[in-house]
Amino acid sequence: MADGRDDAADQLKQWKSHRGSQKPDALTTGAGNPIADKLNILTVGPRGPLLVQDVVFTDEMAHFDRERIPERVVHAKGAGAFGYFEVTHDITQYCKAKVFEHVGKRTPLAIRFSTVAGEAGSADTVRDPRGFAMKFYTEDGNWDLVGNNTPIFFIRDAILFPSFIHSQKRNPQTHLKDPDMVWDFWSLRPESLHQVSFLFSDRGIPDGYRHMNGYGSHTFKLVNAEGRAVYCKFHAKTDQGIKNLSVEEAGRLASTDPDYAIRDLYNAIAKGDYPSWSFYIQVMTFEEAERFPFNPFDVTKVWPHGDYPLQPVGKLVLNRNPVNYFAEVEQMAYDPSNMPPGIEPSPDKMLQGRLFAYPDTHRHRLGPNYLQIPVNCPFRARVANYQRDGPMTVTDNQGGAPNYYPNSFSGPEDQPQLKESRTFVSGDVQRYNSANEDNVTQVREFYLKVLNEAERQRLCKNIAEHLKDAQLFIQKRAVKNFTDVHPNYGACVQALLDKYNAESGKKDVIRTYTQSTSRMSVKERSNL
Repeated sequence: MADGRDDAADQLKQWKSHRGSQKPDALTTGAGNPIADKLNILTVGPRGPLLVQDVVFTDEMAHFDRERIPERVVHAKGAGAFGYFEVTHDITQYCKAKVFEHVGKRTPLAIRFSTVAGEAGSADTVRDPRGFAMKFYTEDGNWDLVGNNTPIFFIRDAILFPSFIHSQKRNPQTHLKDPDMVWDFWSLRPESLHQVSFLFSDRGIPDGYRHMNGYGSHTFKLVNAEGRAVYCKFHAKTDQGIKNLSVEEAGRLASTDPDYAIRDLYNAIAKGDYPSWSFYIQVMTFEEAERFPFNPFDVTKVWPHGDYPLQPVGKLVLNRNPVNYFAEVEQMAYDPSNMPPGIEPSPDKMLQGRLFAYPDTHRHRLGPNYLQIPVNCPFRARVANYQRDGPMTVTDNQGGAPNYYPNSFSGPEDQPQLKESRTFVSGDVQRYNSANEDNVTQVREFYLKVLNEAERQRLCKNIAEHLKDAQLFIQKRAVKNFTDVHPNYGACVQALLDKYNAESGKKDVIRTYTQSTSRMSVKERSNL
């Protein structure tokens, strides 16, 4: 801008400019009644008490008292934007979903980026996974691909999710972030090693939201027009190039511009520098899944690209900022169970848990009719069902149509031709322990082959600087896990911890254990 201010800083100036010569609107109450005086309350005499009949005041204050809605329990701090998805490559041999119908097809899109553990006022540049949630407004209803900027996750069983998030949030007594909680959980669940290693690598602090990839993370199922199904994973690769922030720069921005990522996205779109991502799939047949060396539905692992290469599908483009943050971003609700015909869930245990958890939290946060909110409304599909009433019903409530099924009065009918694909399952019903399903092989690949030596050193330094504030027995357990990945990994973290502990006056040093925990004596395990 000519005056040195960016588009975000000049939003109000631009809003006024866009109005041109229009006079200001007449000020009204929420009911549309004109207001004569908005600056002074109605009193008996200049020093007298307020009158209850001052409805201008009560209308204003009562609404103000109710402005806030429950904060998202995770992903509270975020940014959103709108655009389109365009198909560039035909994948109809795999999927009948209309969003992929033909090359050149465009589908309206909304994406919300976010941090995970922080509150709504937290900094954008903390070390934390980033949410990358995509909403495609298709003719067959909304498709919500609710992903992250990592292809993996900390846990593989959804029952652990509440405890995992509690460990990342604030201590219930001190109300402080607690390294004991964080590392106690991570070190007790070695399945987290892959994501923890990614998190503390250079990619743990992306440079805003435009310079990071997005992943569906879970395994999904694609079904074609003939009813044949395959498993798939979704990837969105940034066209702006990967850029990350150093620890020092992230810390500086956290204090000088805590909304850095929101500002960066808003200004880029405002000046026409529209961010985009190339969209890919990986495909695995059911037969390949049966022969796969590990559980293909384990979200703590990736599918090797050499065996399951990325296949190009399309382009995600963001070209519009939200008109109002609360209306279009804070009220935006993503739900992994929103899948149009042609896209189905896999047996991924984390995905299965999210199918319930996400719509449930939206009903708590936004109300049972959250899908009537414009930003969540499937505006390209006609909604016809037997759901009625409830708080904040703002449509015609489907008029006089029957509200029960079946009926004889031309109410909506099911579409048997759109049944889910057939799936064969077998096995005993029980609670299967998945804690030790090879938690180290892919982490070792990441440590040795993905990272170079300088990146490995920074990874260990980042881990040690965070882990040093946990108690020694937790440090020992964590170092043991890193050693199981690779001796050099554990030794590097251990050496840094020993240095930090000596400086802080902690008397003990870290000793690593390489034998299987299950073979240790009770006494040995208690010393970890």
